[in-house]
Amino acid sequence: MITAKNLVHHEFIGLKVNVTSLTDKSLNLNGIVIDETKNTIKIEVNKGNGIYVEKLIPKRNSMFQFEIPSGEIVEINGNILSIRPEDRIKKRFKKI
Repeated sequence: MITAKNLVHHEFIGLKVNVTSLTDKSLNLNGIVIDETKNTIKIEVNKGNGIYVEKLIPKRNSMFQFEIPSGEIVEINGNILSIRPEDRIKKRFKKI
């Protein structure tokens, strides 16, 4: 079960996300995560009228607010996510 405490140890694909870029305001978007690599997260954004576009967001210098299945919003700094997803799932993080 995905919780706020263990989110970084789970897949992000399929989760709703709100992105805030610290360097590029055109990347401030809402959508659903459809893919993830070491340095990027790809989200599908609804532009309205049934039009969906894919946007590639760099993890570095971005803040991500993920909505987990319970409806809770969890904010994560993209700088700590800049590792391969399969390695991130296994990695131990400091408790905050």
